[in-house]
Amino acid sequence: MEVVVAAAERRVTGFMDTFGDEFNKYRSPLVSRYASKEMAYNFSDKKKFTTWRKLWIYLAKAEKALGLPVTEAQVAEMESHAEDIDFAMAAEEESKLRHDVMAHVHTFAHCCPTAAPIIHLGATSCYVGDNTDLIMLRDGFDILLPKLARVIDRLSKFAEKYAGLPTLGFTHYQPAQLTTVGKRACLWLQDLAMDMRNLQRAREDLRFRGVKGTTGTQASFLQLFQGDHDKVEDLDRMVTEMAGFKKAYMVTGQTYSRKVDIDSLSPLASMGATIHKICTDIRLLANLKEIEEPFEKEQIGSSAMPYKRNPMRCERCCSLARHLIALLADPLQTASVQWLERTLDDSANRRISLPESFLTADIILSTLQNITEGLVVYPKVIERHIHHELPFMATENIIMAMVKAGGNRQDCHEKIRVLSQQAATVVKQEGGDNDLLARVQADPYFAPILGHLDNILDPKTFIGRAPQQVARFLSEEVRPLLEPYKAEIDVKIELEL
Repeated sequence: MEVVVAAAERRVTGFMDTFGDEFNKYRSPLVSRYASKEMAYNFSDKKKFTTWRKLWIYLAKAEKALGLPVTEAQVAEMESHAEDIDFAMAAEEESKLRHDVMAHVHTFAHCCPTAAPIIHLGATSCYVGDNTDLIMLRDGFDILLPKLARVIDRLSKFAEKYAGLPTLGFTHYQPAQLTTVGKRACLWLQDLAMDMRNLQRAREDLRFRGVKGTTGTQASFLQLFQGDHDKVEDLDRMVTEMAGFKKAYMVTGQTYSRKVDIDSLSPLASMGATIHKICTDIRLLANLKEIEEPFEKEQIGSSAMPYKRNPMRCERCCSLARHLIALLADPLQTASVQWLERTLDDSANRRISLPESFLTADIILSTLQNITEGLVVYPKVIERHIHHELPFMATENIIMAMVKAGGNRQDCHEKIRVLSQQAATVVKQEGGDNDLLARVQADPYFAPILGHLDNILDPKTFIGRAPQQVARFLSEEVRPLLEPYKAEIDVKIELEL
């Protein structure tokens, strides 16, 4: 046994020597497997800590402009070292201090000895922590919105192309009255358009925490400016503008209200529900062989069943969408348990829930763009399914035609009822095709309308105003929504599946 264990240890050691540390630690598949480079960077340590340094620079610049003893040389020194972070030193400092912000203050001060005395002057940890989170949320929305616009654009073109193609509608997943392939896509589009407006609203509602001090009273800055309230307000405004925000929250505790996180993640979770529904619909239609997601020439659907064409992209979207929906519970709980001006039990949770929500939303949007750029429709299969069910659906039209030809509505209804039951028996008990139309044609009672049956059974007479609804919806609601993203709308997705 000891020999076996020793051999296993040697194999593991050899593996570690060959591949280093990369495969010896858990890595979130959100980043290692799925996420885009831009969203992964948005929540990276590099982005986070360079943003901290930028915030310290903004603060120093504003304090200098308002008369505090900060020199041009100190600001210039800080600016020259905004990007060159010694992460090893910061980690060592944090292991000693048990405080991430002070660890980075010391690390920044080490490379900026002239500016060291004024770095973080008057500020609290949440000045860099919370403000950076708000910047990341804002930038995250700016990454997601064009991607959502591209999905809407691709799906709108699909809806327009198939606006008039009749297809079976389904209620309770049972065949219902006809709709069109394009009209069904517009139901998906309508939900995505709601998501677009929700994301836009959440992005526009974001404000900066600003310069508020330890409990939100700005007491430290009022002391620095010797009781000059106007200068404190000017400082808050100037730093807010430098960070690219129009407004700061007028009141905060130590942190900005954690309700903001709820408002940011709620539209993402709602979008997750939309995408789960869309991809579930496509999976159901793929089972019917009416519509499929893209399938690569050499793609393998099953290791055991070579004929399989599994909807793996849609399944991935559904899988990740559930995670995105579930993540909303975190900010709801966090906001509800913050005591008074703040407690630190928000911190660890937010380090996970905020990035993961945006990363997950990014992944499913990228995947859905890939799906909508290559949806495959099989009109002949759709037509066969319609012809299988249409005779039952056409019974009311047949009755109306008979009445117009002079027949009695009640007599005709009874005739159709009996013939329909007979046809249903053939379909359900004998496994045969729906022969209701043949039974109608063989019954002399229906002789007055036999010459009109083809028109009565034309699928296009069963789709109502679906094509017109598609055209109006795309024109009045979808295209105006995409207008702000015209410059980014044609970007193709590069997806590693």
